[in-house]
Amino acid sequence: MNPQPRNNRRNRLTALAAAGVVVGMVGAAYAAVPLYQMFCQVTGFGGTTQVAEEAPVAVGERVITVRFNADTARGMPWRFQPQQRAVTLKVGEQALALYEAVNPTERRIVGTSTFNVTPLKAGPYFNKIECFCFTEQALAPGQSVDMPVSFFVDPEISDDPNLDDVKTITLSYTFFEVADDIADNKKVAAK
Repeated sequence: MNPQPRNNRRNRLTALAAAGVVVGMVGAAYAAVPLYQMFCQVTGFGGTTQVAEEAPVAVGERVITVRFNADTARGMPWRFQPQQRAVTLKVGEQALALYEAVNPTERRIVGTSTFNVTPLKAGPYFNKIECFCFTEQALAPGQSVDMPVSFFVDPEISDDPNLDDVKTITLSYTFFEVADDIADNKKVAAK
């Protein structure tokens, strides 16, 4: 009996299984980022903030200082900074902060930002109503733009004994460059 046909069949099954594993891993890699973002937004994990339509009617007595931080990823040539270093507000009170981005280059650059708050445990109580982080930003050569962030700290933070020590929350953004062809493809897909 010739073992060659049996070995060829095993080899094909092994190759097919390996190809299936590779395809599965690539699919998992593409799905990991959106699934992780969804998990973080729902749970506030990793300092991810919440999104709200409007600030609550009730404003509490507790006062919290919100500091602002701005960074750019390696290779992102924009100058990016908050226009104010901090704001102090009562929980439930809506505030507006402005960040400025400047494109000092001779080419159009599209950017997108990631964000978080520290301490991480404050993430579920930090709510953004309007934010430049929800959309890609395109700046022409030499263009500068003021980008608003409207937010509030949920008054329920006062009911969480694990957050009694939180007097300051830092809202941090990092801008990354997005390739124009990727941004254009997203616009086409959204139509």
